[in-house]
Amino acid sequence: MKSLFYEFRKGITLENPVFILALGLCPALAISNSIKNAIGMGAAATFVLLGSNIIISSLRKVIPAKVRIPCFIVVIATFVTIVELILQAYFPTLDKALGIYVPLIVVNCIIMGRAEGHASKNRLLNSIFDALGMGCGFTLALIIISAIREFTGAGTIFGIPLIKNFEPAIIFILAPGALLVMGCLTGMFNWMKMRKRIIIEAKPRQLR
Repeated sequence: MKSLFYEFRKGITLENPVFILALGLCPALAISNSIKNAIGMGAAATFVLLGSNIIISSLRKVIPAKVRIPCFIVVIATFVTIVELILQAYFPTLDKALGIYVPLIVVNCIIMGRAEGHASKNRLLNSIFDALGMGCGFTLALIIISAIREFTGAGTIFGIPLIKNFEPAIIFILAPGALLVMGCLTGMFNWMKMRKRIIIEAKPRQLR
């Protein structure tokens, strides 16, 4: 149980795909101008990640090593197609807002990285928790970025105005604002990680 909890937790904190590993930055920067878009993209990526991890982990001993990457892409593309059809059928507004970034999940570094680096080498249950952790970590990162951008750039959260007579900084809902917010958050998380490591390394010295 402890191992499964670690598999889940690492995707949110220790190996957050956006803030720590710096993966999946293209959709993180492009669609994170509103929380609704962030949740939609996060849910889509998590679904693809979970589905592909399940299939690849289940077939890891059957897939020939020489053609594993093409096989991974076929599996991932299948789940991306399912997501596209669901969005087009039931969430057309969200599908239009996310645009090309849904099909681009096929080549998302997070999805392919977990398929190659984890699902193809670990048992099914571990791969499921790894996918859920990474998916939640990715979604959480998108929500944090989009909440900052939407509030400072439009004065709203979920499209609802929060402060009267608020003068938004339009730059935050534009491309430069995405880079600015992303840079500040990444720097903060790296500082926290470094500080934690320094504290851990200092403890043995204090005990001497």
